[in-house]
Order: sequence, then C-alpha cells, then structure tokens
Amino acid sequence: MRWAAAFLLLALAACHQAKDSDRPDAVREFPRAHRPVSAPGSTQFSSEEDRDNRNEATTVMDMADIEPGMTVADIGAGEGYYTVRLAERVGAKGRVLAEDIAIGAIRRLGARVERDRLDNVSIKLGTPGNPKLPAGSFDRIFLVHMYHEVAEPYAFLWNLRPALKKGGEVVVVDVDRPTDQHGIPPALLLCEFEAVGFRLTQFHRKPAIAGYYAQFEATGDRPEPANIVPCRLEGGKVVRAAAR
Repeated sequence: MRWAAAFLLLALAACHQAKDSDRPDAVREFPRAHRPVSAPGSTQFSSEEDRDNRNEATTVMDMADIEPGMTVADIGAGEGYYTVRLAERVGAKGRVLAEDIAIGAIRRLGARVERDRLDNVSIKLGTPGNPKLPAGSFDRIFLVHMYHEVAEPYAFLWNLRPALKKGGEVVVVDVDRPTDQHGIPPALLLCEFEAVGFRLTQFHRKPAIAGYYAQFEATGDRPEPANIVPCRLEGGKVVRAAAR
C-alpha cells in the first residue's frame, strides 16, 4: 500500500506542476489571478502635455501628500512621466526609484534621467511577480495606470509590501473598467489588496486623473502565500474564490 500512496502523491504533484506550467517558478506558491489581464500597452499612457493640461501629476502628488525629502517608488515607470515630476517634488534630499519590467522602457528612461541630470533618481528592472524593491525604503509606492497589467497580483503585492517604511502607503491610479480593457473595477482592486494584508485609506474619482485614485496601508501580518484567498467577479460582485 505504501507504493500506492507514494504513487498517488507523485501523481498529484505532477498534476499541480502541469497546471502551473505556464507560470514562472517564483510565483507558483501564490494563487492565480481569477481575472483576465490586460496585454501590455504602450509605455506612454498619453502625451505628457495632455496629462499636464489636466493637472494630473500635481493632483495625484497632492493627494498622496508628496513632500520634499520623501523616498518614492514609481512602479511601471514607462517613459518617466511621474518619475521626473516626483523627482522635482521630493527635491535633492529625496529619492525616486523608477522600476519597470520592460528593458526598452528602462533604457529610454535611463537616457532621460541622464539627459535631465536627475541625480535623485535610480532605475531598477523588476519582474512580473516581484518589483524587487529594497525593504523598508519607501514613504509612497506609485502604481499608476499599470496594475491591470500585473499578471501575478498576489505575488506582486506580497513582494512589494515589505518595501514600505513604517507609515508608508501604496498609491494606485486606474480606470473603472474590465481588467482586459486596461482598467480594474475598484471593488476587485480593494479585494486583491485586502487579500495580501492592505487596508484602503483613501478613494477618489477625479477627472484630472482620467480614472480613480486609491491609497492603501499595510495592516497586520503579511499572510503566507498558501493562505492568500484570491478574488473574482461573479455577476458583477466580487467574491473570494476557492484557494488555488
């Protein structure tokens, strides 16, 4: 009977591995996202002139209480619209880390940082499930018009959370529409953040940002990956899905 039990365990392990064969090894201990994911779009959301005419960056930075001397991460930085404006706002005594998973965007942003002599900006290449941020480093982490493209949200948020300083918060700007249409319904966003131990502290809808603004703080202990219960939309309502 022992060989039969061993065979069953091996079969179950092989089945689980086959089921997750389309996912990177580093994220397989986390639940899948029970939602479609937007295909990567242009790293330039819209023209910077249009965004400045709407007063977008100033509106977001004001709501996030960005002040001189702060340390801020701009995740999915793309062409650097927020990076350069955050760098100006935090000043010489502050720091901005710009992260992206697209090597082309990183190279172009690096050239821009050098050209504009932004000495308070550093650049980092991340992965889809891990932005690879230094622990305990950031007053604010910005996720602007990019979260709907995160294919592994539970691994991503779990790995992001330790990068916050005490009292630090995560800022999300996105659009209220389906996740395969370059947006995410606010209720689903809230559920996914709550699943990894975040609490909503602000929520606003603003024409200037072409969508909504949400801000989160970490609360309690970070859950073990196996204990994260994923979220999904059913009949227009967000429910907790069965784990795995």
